[in-house]
Amino acid sequence: MTDFAATRAMFHLPEGVIYLDGNSLGPLPRAAAARVAAAVTDEWGEMLIRGWNAAGWIDMPARVGDRIARLIGAPPGSVVMGDTLSIKVYQALASALELVPDRRIILSDTGNFPSDLYMADGLCRTLGRGYRVQTVAPEAVEDAIGPDTAVVMLTEVDYRTGRMHDMARLTAAAHAAGALTVWDLAHSAGAIPVDLAGTGADFAVGCSYKYLNSGPGGPAFIYVAPTWAEVARPALSGWLGHEAPFAFAPDYRPARGIERMRVGTPPILQLAALDAAMDVWDIADIRDVRARSIELSQAFLAAVEAACPDLSLVSPRDPARRGSQVSFAHPEGYAIMQALIARGVIGDFRAPDILRFGFAPLYLGPDEVRRAAAILAEIMQHRLWDRPEFKRRARVT
Repeated sequence: MTDFAATRAMFHLPEGVIYLDGNSLGPLPRAAAARVAAAVTDEWGEMLIRGWNAAGWIDMPARVGDRIARLIGAPPGSVVMGDTLSIKVYQALASALELVPDRRIILSDTGNFPSDLYMADGLCRTLGRGYRVQTVAPEAVEDAIGPDTAVVMLTEVDYRTGRMHDMARLTAAAHAAGALTVWDLAHSAGAIPVDLAGTGADFAVGCSYKYLNSGPGGPAFIYVAPTWAEVARPALSGWLGHEAPFAFAPDYRPARGIERMRVGTPPILQLAALDAAMDVWDIADIRDVRARSIELSQAFLAAVEAACPDLSLVSPRDPARRGSQVSFAHPEGYAIMQALIARGVIGDFRAPDILRFGFAPLYLGPDEVRRAAAILAEIMQHRLWDRPEFKRRARVT
C-alpha cells in the first residue's frame, strides 16, 4: 500500500497553497533541484563534453523512457524521451500513416487537444494526396471507424472535462477495421493505470510535466509497439535516430527499434529533473494513486455541488469514466478561478467557461480538498469573483 505521507514529503509545496493544477504543471520534486544542480556543476561543469559518455547522457532518453514504460504498461525498450509532445504526435502519425498506405483518414474527436489536431492537419496538408482529418463527437468515435480510416488518434483523457476513452475497446475496433491507433497519454501517465501492451495500442505519446512532474518544458515520450518497432519509418529522420550517428554517413539509416524515434540532441537538464521526479514511483503504486484520486475527486465534487448550485458539472459523474480531474462550467469561470488563486487555491481555466481541478494524490490530501471546496463555496456565495482585477485575462489561463 502506498504511503502518501511519504510521497508528499518528496515534493516542495509552497506554504498556504492548495495545488489543484498538477494536471497542467506538476510541483517541484525536492530531489530535482539537487539532481539538476549536479548535472550542471558536476557533469557539465567538470566533465564538459565528456559527459555524453562519462555521465551517460547519450543513454538518458532510453533509460528514463524505460522508467515511464513501467507506468504505462509498455515493455522495456519501447519508450524513448525527447522533443515536445507536438513533435511526438507528428512522428507517431506519420509513421502510422505510412504503415497503412491505401487509407487517407485520420479519425479523432472534437474534444481532442487542439495541438494534436493542428499537427494532424499540418501533416495532411504536407502529404496532400487526399489525406484529411475527420473529427466526430467523443461518443461517436467507434461508429465512425470505417474502411477509409487509416489512424484513430485520440487523447485518452479529455483535457477539459476529464472524460476517458476506453482504450481497449477502441483499439480493438480500429484493428478490426484495419486501422492503427495513436494514443495521447498527456493526462493519463502518472494519473491512471495504462496498459499499452495489453490493449494492443500501436503508438502512444505523452508529456512529462503534468502528473510526472518534470518541470516546465519537460521532454515528451513516444511508444512504438514491438510489432512496428523495426518497420516504422521515422518521418523526422534526425541524426540521433540514425543507426550510427557518429559515423556521420551521408545517407539516413534508421536505428534499431525505438531508438529510431530519437530526433535531435536530448534536453539533458530537463531529463535530469524528470529522472529525479520518477523516484517517487519507486515507492508509489499507480493503482493506489488511482484509488485515492477517485476518493479525493468524489469528495470535492460532492462538496462543490452541495454548496455551489451555479456551477455545472461537465466531467462524467461516474469516476470510472473520467481521469484524475473534475471540471465545472460557469459563464464567469475565468474570474472565479482568479479569485480562487488569490485565496491560495490553484486550479486553471479552459475556454470558453471551464474551471478545471486536478487531483494528484502523491502530494494532495483530503484536508486540502475539503478546504478548497469551502473556499470555492465562499467565493460563489458572496460573488467574490465579481471584481475587475479578476476579469483581466493574462496570456496563460
